Amino acid sequence: MADNFEKVFVSRSDIARLAGVRRPAVTNWQRRHPDFPVSVTRDTQSAEPEMFRADEVLEWLSRRSIPANALQPGEPSGTTYGDRFRSALTGERPGKLLTAVEQLARREADRFRGRLRLPDYLTLLLFLVFVRATDPERWSSYLDLPESVLADFVREEHLGHQDVREEFTRAEMADVLQVLDRNTPASPHESQKAFDRLLTLLRDTEARAGAEFLTPSSVSRVMAGSLASHGSPARTLHDPFCRTGELLSAYLDTVAGLGGPVPEQVSGRGPQEGELRLAWMNVRLHGAVVAELTAGPRAPVEGPADPPRTFDAVITNPPFGGRLPKGLPPQEYWWYAPSRTIEFDWLQYAVSRLAPGGRAAVLMPAGAAFRTGADQEIRARMVEDGVVECVMALPPQLFELTAVQTHVWLLRSPRGRGESVLFVRGEHLGHMASRTRRVLSDGDVDTLVREYRAWREAMDRGRDHAGAPGLSRVVEPEEIAAHDHRLDPAQYVRDDRSTVGVTDPAAVKDRLAQLSEEIGRLHARARAADLAVEDRLRRFGL
Repeated sequence: MADNFEKVFVSRSDIARLAGVRRPAVTNWQRRHPDFPVSVTRDTQSAEPEMFRADEVLEWLSRRSIPANALQPGEPSGTTYGDRFRSALTGERPGKLLTAVEQLARREADRFRGRLRLPDYLTLLLFLVFVRATDPERWSSYLDLPESVLADFVREEHLGHQDVREEFTRAEMADVLQVLDRNTPASPHESQKAFDRLLTLLRDTEARAGAEFLTPSSVSRVMAGSLASHGSPARTLHDPFCRTGELLSAYLDTVAGLGGPVPEQVSGRGPQEGELRLAWMNVRLHGAVVAELTAGPRAPVEGPADPPRTFDAVITNPPFGGRLPKGLPPQEYWWYAPSRTIEFDWLQYAVSRLAPGGRAAVLMPAGAAFRTGADQEIRARMVEDGVVECVMALPPQLFELTAVQTHVWLLRSPRGRGESVLFVRGEHLGHMASRTRRVLSDGDVDTLVREYRAWREAMDRGRDHAGAPGLSRVVEPEEIAAHDHRLDPAQYVRDDRSTVGVTDPAAVKDRLAQLSEEIGRLHARARAADLAVEDRLRRFGL
């Protein structure tokens, strides 16, 4: 019965999960029953160095019936913990890939990764999820020869360093492969979500080590949703600083959700070979047919320049926060004025890469909207040329380990004349998912994208767009010039959310009644707490 599992080892946490019990129950079994399997020490570096042979655990659990009140749906009376353990250990469970990824990458990462550094291990999981989803023949070969995975990982994919082959054993690789293999994704979408989840975990880990920040998913969806929400889908899509491809993939997902065609050509650049390889996997997994990702600089001024071509859509989250060296020669893409900061080097570059009728979404720090000097001069000329379409303020704390506030700049190819600009204030949106991280809900993302789309549709029909009080406003170039070409939404959109409804007597009355009821409930709870304290004190003679 258990011969197939004699080389499989499980921890107490594994036993609890596979048998469907809480972790303390396993410790209790081991303490109370002398015949419980004897543990063996396999990895002293792991959080759970003591492991158990799965065949012995299965045999022991098979003698223990599950109480009727603990049976799971579909389990008949008489089912043993061994039955449940065996089913969980061996059965293919369609739609469980995300659960397996959480197990491998979070709950039990220390056990599965052995001596591998966490970033290397997460990168390996990304590679495996990609191969499992896109190359069944290669995946089968890995199941037969687990040692071949690391050879490909290091030599062909350029994702890991040579030491990885010495830090991860064949047995450890086989364990990881088996977990992924028996948890079949329900659809290609689940493989995409699993890849995205691993990518987020990897970038958060590396952000804590000072690496580049991954564009948060909600920010990616705001940028991609806005860019794809109007006009024909892009035939050519480009990200000149593509990181791990999260913005390109978000655009592909958005277009797919709208039922549009996939861009004929997806391209990007980036300075790190490993990131480019992950980006290539990312966009291929999300539907790109042709993906051309090549080496590029941290700033356009550093060169080498892109090939001389333009694109229907440009989407990017470039590095920001630095000044360019003095004495640089004029660049051919500095159409408006010499750039002094990396932000306006990127903004002018993005505009220069737009095909006629093309559009761009560029993430910028909030300061780019109001800094003076050369930045102000470039903003002025961009507005006068009609390339600034919308500036959208996002809330702070969306990025890991930084409270920086950002704006989305939506740009278009030059018009040769000043045009009205839509300003959107989204600083109040989102909620705190942790003490330091804010996230935008699906509703928040829809609010921002819908406001931009409504304005664009009104423009196309020759209608005015009044905007939404406290959220958005359309501003003419003359007013922008009167404010020294500041492009900060807070300059133009009054935050009057706190006064909405105050002048409605009925609303005020209802609100006061609600507050009165709440105060009454709180007073009652306070009195009950006081009585309970007095009772306890009397018991102790105080």
